[in-house]
Amino acid sequence: MSKALDEVLQQEVDKRRTFAIISHPDAGKTTLTEKLLLFGGAIRLAGSVKARKASKHATSDWMEIEKQRGISVTSSVMQFDYNGHRINILDTPGHQDFSEDTYRTLTAADSAVMLIDVAKGVEPQTIKLFQVCAKRGIPIFTFINKLDREGRNPFDLMEELEQVLGIRSVPMNWPIGSGRELSGVYDRVKNQVELFQGDDHSTIQVKKVDGYQDPVIGEIAGEYLHEQLCQDLELLDVAGDPFDYDKVRRGELTPVFFGSAVNNFGVQTFLENFLELAPKPEPRRSTSGLVEPTNEKFSGYVFKIQANMNPAHRDRIAFLRIVSGKFERGMSVKHIRVGKDIKLSQPQQFLAQDRDIVDEAFPGDIIGLFDPGIFRIGDSLSQNSEIMFDEMPTFSPEIFAKVTAKNALKHKQYQKGIDQLTEEGTIQVFRTVGFEDTLLGVVGQLQFEVFEYRMKVEYGVDVQLQRMPYQFARWIVADHIDPSKFRINSVLVKDKKDNYVVLFENEYAMRTAMEKFPEAKFLETAP
Repeated sequence: MSKALDEVLQQEVDKRRTFAIISHPDAGKTTLTEKLLLFGGAIRLAGSVKARKASKHATSDWMEIEKQRGISVTSSVMQFDYNGHRINILDTPGHQDFSEDTYRTLTAADSAVMLIDVAKGVEPQTIKLFQVCAKRGIPIFTFINKLDREGRNPFDLMEELEQVLGIRSVPMNWPIGSGRELSGVYDRVKNQVELFQGDDHSTIQVKKVDGYQDPVIGEIAGEYLHEQLCQDLELLDVAGDPFDYDKVRRGELTPVFFGSAVNNFGVQTFLENFLELAPKPEPRRSTSGLVEPTNEKFSGYVFKIQANMNPAHRDRIAFLRIVSGKFERGMSVKHIRVGKDIKLSQPQQFLAQDRDIVDEAFPGDIIGLFDPGIFRIGDSLSQNSEIMFDEMPTFSPEIFAKVTAKNALKHKQYQKGIDQLTEEGTIQVFRTVGFEDTLLGVVGQLQFEVFEYRMKVEYGVDVQLQRMPYQFARWIVADHIDPSKFRINSVLVKDKKDNYVVLFENEYAMRTAMEKFPEAKFLETAP
């Protein structure tokens, strides 16, 4: 590698921070994303998600159904610069029915920001998403949100992080009061107070102090709140976990920040600390061993496909995480699965649905590639002939429905819609053996609603969904499979790659089948 390119690559990798924001619905994730973008100058006005009917919608919620409902149902990618860093935020759907898209998106992140509602604590979807991050061992930073509302004691929340998630925590700042009494936060690292002022709390003042016992804090917050702050922090100094950078990097200790995203309170402090502590792009596992980001050969993998991001153009975009080397517009790379060289001529970067053509990008960046139908989730692209990155996780569907087009004359559009939405990961499609009925499988009910909506709006097809009684899907691997054996409380189907799958109505039917066919393997995900 030339010395100049080597240095450029190293500098660009050092600048980058690529992270996902995870939370339960309504913890304020989209609001936090908006405020972070605001600091990066990426948007002039942060759209409040609450104003669902207003014309101003959150930048990261771009699909029409998201604007109507005020929820995020697809993972957005946003990029901006701040304090010499290039930041890629992966904003993931909080709604549990979209966990599949979220789990895949987390594979493209180097760290995660876990958002927790101060009143509700650790909620079910947060637990699931945390487990995916923990499995990958990526650093997790916690932002306890909505401090301007009445909430739980900070010590109780820290204890809950340990009891429910099994992770120790170290508070980087500490609230002075809470709810209506909130007057600021004390920064334990920088020995300063961030003060919440004005009737509408619109002004935030930062003041340097000589430790948390500084009488200046008492003058501002009142003796009672200052005394409470001193007691809390004395306890933390003695009994709390010390900050340990290595444990944070291994995902064993989470730095905790308190704030209120909607009021912009604590967000800037959080962002600046996070950028100092969060990891730069890391090496990735592949069939050829670890791939270092500074390897001069370009490589990356597709973790998401989104159809119709621009309904006027009926386009499909494959989201690619760059792992190594420098990406240049128009470069030729090998599409490993297909075994062909392809030219990457229209790469794009994102601010939700707003896109710019990009001429160059570096490890950690996410770029969008125009997809004429050649990409699948998990595809590896590389200048090094045989690098294949670890497979994307797939998930076993739990809800099933038979799907038909209401208008038989629209069969072509119907088939195109099903094919594209399957490749995008919105749904999984199965065909019954013998009858050729089309069944759809999803992880959550809301996926069906989005499927119906998108088929109608984007493909012009009205579909009919008839719920089926099945609850479990198991991929079956055996030398000989007899369809007639799967007629009671189960049905034999094939997935899009012609693998045999059995759908079961209940656990009893599944156990019975496993006992009847001890020589067969029943797998939770495709082999």
